[in-house]
Amino acid sequence: MNNFKMICLDIDGTLLNSNHKISPKVKETIKIVANEKQIPVILVSARMPKGIAFLQKELEIEQPIICYSGALILDKNGEMLSKESISVSSFEEIYKLVHDFNIHISLYKDDEWYVEEMDEWAKQESEITNITPIIMNFKELIELWRKEGTGPNKILIMANPNEIDMLKENIKYNNLNIYPSKTTYLEIMPIEASKTSAISSLQKIFNIEKSEIIAMGDNYNDIDMIEYAGLGIAMGNAPEDVKKHANDVTLTNDEDGVAEAIKKYVIL
Repeated sequence: MNNFKMICLDIDGTLLNSNHKISPKVKETIKIVANEKQIPVILVSARMPKGIAFLQKELEIEQPIICYSGALILDKNGEMLSKESISVSSFEEIYKLVHDFNIHISLYKDDEWYVEEMDEWAKQESEITNITPIIMNFKELIELWRKEGTGPNKILIMANPNEIDMLKENIKYNNLNIYPSKTTYLEIMPIEASKTSAISSLQKIFNIEKSEIIAMGDNYNDIDMIEYAGLGIAMGNAPEDVKKHANDVTLTNDEDGVAEAIKKYVIL
């Protein structure tokens, strides 16, 4: 008999369908698991806290959240459990490179999103997340963070696929975790941050074994948690390279794949 005690869900491409919504079927299934079975459902995402909290309310779950792919963990009251940052010197080097090519760059720190201008990329991301960024000169931000001895939790570069591929080859830092979350998005996090390390931290808090965790995701940055969990599930819409790392493959995010997996393994 399966005895799973925690469900870790990626958000974009997993929990949400292609319209960036939680389907009624997925919503109802998660409510049964979270409220009737009292199994913690943890949202694990590269998003900022504001981009996750409203989904928790919609699902009626009160649990910690894993933001910026593990660079920031907040408890159910919004208090910080752990945080990792990118050094100002690393950000400055990336900023110079991206700025030279006139490519969009977004910065995320704690629960704020910074851009230098509201270009088409920023508008698109704002529409998807329902969050409005702070417009600020990044050179001023660099000096401010240098004085404070801090830096961003995440850097997001948005550009056409050819530019993303070029930047992947040119940004080489040992202290950064760099990956494309889709063909037009390049996510940059601190090397110490990962979805798995964050899940491991919560695992200790909940006193749960690795074998008792289900993790579901759809993209390359989900591979580590899919491999780590007792049961790793890839979405039907995941790339084949991601599916290879999973114990099972469910339906796509537009076919209520999360609900199908939960019904198969938890609501028996």
